[in-house]
Amino acid sequence: MVDKFCFAIDRGGTFTDVYARCPGGKVRVLKLLSVDPNNYLDAPTEGIRRIMEEETGTSMPRSCPISTTNIEWIRMGTTVATNALLERKGERMALAITSGFRDLLHIGNQARPNIFDLEIQCPEVLYEEVVEVRERVIPRQDMPTVEVLNNGWTIDMGTTGDEVLITQSLDEDKLRSDLARILSLGISSLAVVLMHSYMYKTHEEKVGKIAEEIGFKHVSLSSYVIPMAKAVPRGFTACSDAYLTPHIKSYLKGFSAGFQDNLKGVNVLFMQSDGGLTQMNSFNGSRAILSGPAGGVVGYATTSYDGLGRQPVIGFDMGGTSTDVSRYDGEYEHVFETTTAGVTIQAPQLDVNTVAAGGGSQLFFRSGMFVVGPESAGAHPGPVCYKKGGLLAVTDANLVLGRLLPQYFPKIFGPCENEPLDKESTLASFKKITNEVNSFNKTDGKDLSVEEVAMGFIRVANEAMCRPIRALTQAKGHDTSRHALAVFGGAGGQHACAVARSLGMQTVIIHKYAGILSAYGMALADVVHEAQEPCSKVYKPSNFEYLAYRLRELESECIAALKEQGFTDSCICCEAYLHLRYQGTDCALMCTAEKEDSEGDKDGTFCYGDFKKAFLTRYKREFGFVISNRDILVDDIRIRGIGKSLLKLEEKIPQAQEDPQVETVTPVYFEEGLQDTNVYMLSSLLSGHVIPGPAIIMDKLSTILIEPGCTGFITSTGDVKIDIHSNKKKIIGSELDTIQLSIFSHRFMSIAEQMGRYLYI
Repeated sequence: MVDKFCFAIDRGGTFTDVYARCPGGKVRVLKLLSVDPNNYLDAPTEGIRRIMEEETGTSMPRSCPISTTNIEWIRMGTTVATNALLERKGERMALAITSGFRDLLHIGNQARPNIFDLEIQCPEVLYEEVVEVRERVIPRQDMPTVEVLNNGWTIDMGTTGDEVLITQSLDEDKLRSDLARILSLGISSLAVVLMHSYMYKTHEEKVGKIAEEIGFKHVSLSSYVIPMAKAVPRGFTACSDAYLTPHIKSYLKGFSAGFQDNLKGVNVLFMQSDGGLTQMNSFNGSRAILSGPAGGVVGYATTSYDGLGRQPVIGFDMGGTSTDVSRYDGEYEHVFETTTAGVTIQAPQLDVNTVAAGGGSQLFFRSGMFVVGPESAGAHPGPVCYKKGGLLAVTDANLVLGRLLPQYFPKIFGPCENEPLDKESTLASFKKITNEVNSFNKTDGKDLSVEEVAMGFIRVANEAMCRPIRALTQAKGHDTSRHALAVFGGAGGQHACAVARSLGMQTVIIHKYAGILSAYGMALADVVHEAQEPCSKVYKPSNFEYLAYRLRELESECIAALKEQGFTDSCICCEAYLHLRYQGTDCALMCTAEKEDSEGDKDGTFCYGDFKKAFLTRYKREFGFVISNRDILVDDIRIRGIGKSLLKLEEKIPQAQEDPQVETVTPVYFEEGLQDTNVYMLSSLLSGHVIPGPAIIMDKLSTILIEPGCTGFITSTGDVKIDIHSNKKKIIGSELDTIQLSIFSHRFMSIAEQMGRYLYI
């Protein structure tokens, strides 16, 4: 029995979602605007205050810190790091790098984000100043000892087990002088990136110690942030950590200040990009980029996969600003190098593809094309219907089509947060853009109605959201139609059937907490501690004993860290990963394998599993071929230690004994035209209820649209499962159709993106 409040919070770009377990086991959910400066300073703090005030009956003024005596834990994901990187609003920082390499990160890897642009605009670097550090370390490789001694170099052992040559010792006097100059400019955050520091940390450690002695408030050592080969992404990652971590710490300090004793005694955990929770004081910038979306992945993976008979699931998280898609087939899919806002970051992240199309994505008619996003109306002022002088957005299109019902929404809109959704203003804005469309099409002789234009924008938005799903499945050798679509996010339920149908999927699953599933997922998430180190070994039997020894050392580190947080042996498990690539290639894949029963590595098998088989299987699936007679290299090794969550929040609901009750009937516009549509309340539906389309299922936090020809079923836990049936194929003529052209542009771009992946390899 829960005797204190437990909060799981997702602070998104538009909305902040709160899931709370109250004393006695009662569940409360809440959605509020992430930015509302006229009413509160911090949305997560405000969400906690509102729920505790209502449940305890005790007044909690916004001007006073919230009492923590009745709070057991807080778990949170936030877009603070992502927004700071996108908007370049992080901490002022400098870069300390080996002498002669000051422009290395400015040059980058010469990637061209838009390959056909004639004027290339490289992303700006995050640092303001550069300190060139006089030092040099190189791998010894096969250099004879005589040559080493003749040059006056010294030999030392690196962390990979390979010898390194110190060709120039660290010039500490010059370093102190240079760092003092940087500090005098008001820059107090430093990223340290020295050549080959992934295999020899000593020089970076000395630089970090000197910087702290001089007065730098934050120092990010690349050898600690991400001890991996490749100086450019390692440098970018260290810079992003130095740029974002102080910004995050500042936010955490402000968040803590909203509570008595700065949350002392409360277990506060933050979601990392890899889908695991970490202590608040360990939450850093390089692992916070996907903090918010990661909660949703954990949410649907935990609640949907087993319930669908272990069918592969695509997660579809449609929020206000963007849509995130991911895949789950029994284990989380991670990537270990991603580019965000022009910055390449080497850190474990869930493989989440994002498209700038959400409920707040703006609608435009440009040069005969229907355009959705990437600009967003945001939370403030928001779409036109928010009645704050906002901009025409996808949400407005759904409102015009009758897919959103203002009478079921709370009156939290308008400048004073006390008005309903404004359909009249939305209609006026759509009439204006409809006139633009018809004016452009006047030679065609066919005028479109407001509803047809709104429907056109919805179709274009749906196609835009299909693109990242195809990139996540078809581009990696998976059959999209074999997957189920797990839909969540405040706007996802309105588009679920159309997106699934477009992709050939037959099943949609929408959780009862779909509107806040990212927050709910954080309540279910495990605590994770990762350890990694570089390796530089060939994957072959003669190296198995060494690999196993190093993995066991990392395992011990992870287990010790989790035990410090209160986990027992029975609640701890570890997963081993090897970062593998073919010798002479640049494409490395992080692989895991099923652990073998054998204790040793003397029989030619690796006790941690057959990683070669795992690598070849994945390489073949993604790229269509394997390379014979080529060594496989281990770039680095990793252990993911997991402290299992013991929370079991899924509960059964009563079985239906009679047909579901229709709340009302409302006209809704579909591609087939206007149709009378039954409206149901999710709270009144029971296990076994069947909902034929067209229908709308209303909930406090989301709206679920079941399109004509589709059928909804209520599961034993109160979730909505929808069977998708294909529509008749529409015949496309040769006449000009601005909507169809807009859809085709996204479809062609999807094909080009998949081709580009193979051409890159």
